[in-house]
Amino acid sequence: MVWLKFAVCCAVILVAGTRLSKYGDVIAEKTGMGRVWIGAVLLAAVTSLPELMTGISSVAFVGEPNLTIGDLFGSNLFNLLAIAIIDVFYRYGPVLHYLSWGMVLTASSGTLLIGTVAGAIYIAQNVSSMSLFNYIGLYTPAIFSLYIFMQFLLVKYEHRELLSVPPAAGEEPTTLYQDISMRRAIMVFALAALATAGAGTWLAFIGDELSMTTGLEASFIGTLFMAFATSTPEIVVSVSALRLGAPDMAVGNVLGSNLFNMGVVLVVDDFFYTAGPILSVANSDHIFTAVVAMLISAIVIIGVVFRPRFKPRMWISIDTVAIVLLYIGAMFVLYSASLR
Repeated sequence: MVWLKFAVCCAVILVAGTRLSKYGDVIAEKTGMGRVWIGAVLLAAVTSLPELMTGISSVAFVGEPNLTIGDLFGSNLFNLLAIAIIDVFYRYGPVLHYLSWGMVLTASSGTLLIGTVAGAIYIAQNVSSMSLFNYIGLYTPAIFSLYIFMQFLLVKYEHRELLSVPPAAGEEPTTLYQDISMRRAIMVFALAALATAGAGTWLAFIGDELSMTTGLEASFIGTLFMAFATSTPEIVVSVSALRLGAPDMAVGNVLGSNLFNMGVVLVVDDFFYTAGPILSVANSDHIFTAVVAMLISAIVIIGVVFRPRFKPRMWISIDTVAIVLLYIGAMFVLYSASLR
């Protein structure tokens, strides 16, 4: 029954994520905001609602902080693996070689935040818990401030890029959703967000039940199964964005989700975890997961910057192969560690 509940929860997130993708694009068109901004900021935040609700449930109701920390770092890995999935679906060639320079900024920001959190875990466990009133970690405001600064840089970059390419004289804006009103778009978008949040809350209890049923550590359950479930909206949204002909929006969504996971979800979890600073009780395996996520982010940055030439009929690049191998290797190491 626990696996059936897990499958149903994944299905709810999948359907809600599909609606988020479509009506997020409708909102982008109706408001005039660019798809890149929608992908890296708005959709990234909304598709990370399962991680947010799962985290609150894990620490406030279930009492398993390593479920949410594993979910966050596992989601970061799975989001980066989603770039390999996007690459397979992109028919024009290796997708990393067609992205704008804004993806370098986004990936670099995510790498910096992931590294900051990994360093905070090490310090909290080996040097000092760095707590405020023995409740909130001192690293929490620092991580959130860094996230806000990164979002400011992304918005400034996107604004500069939009200004650098003015519309041609007499050119009419392309409208794809004339038959959908702004009110309907907001209502459906909000309902899909609520469904995603509800499924994320339920997922925390399912993850705890999975941990007890299988005998595996909560950190591994969070890193693999819960991360897979809570990352399905990112995959659905990104593939949908790819079908719309917006690779920047597709990749920006998964990279922006990593930023939101580290800069917002982890901070909120720390507030809801009343037993002390959340990173002081984190499993050390999460540092390994963070390092792998940083390595994959570096591969993404290199792929965007270097842009090597490939044969026209070559579907995927060495970047994708390296991402998949690193992800599989990380899961094998974490599974082996959970059996000890």
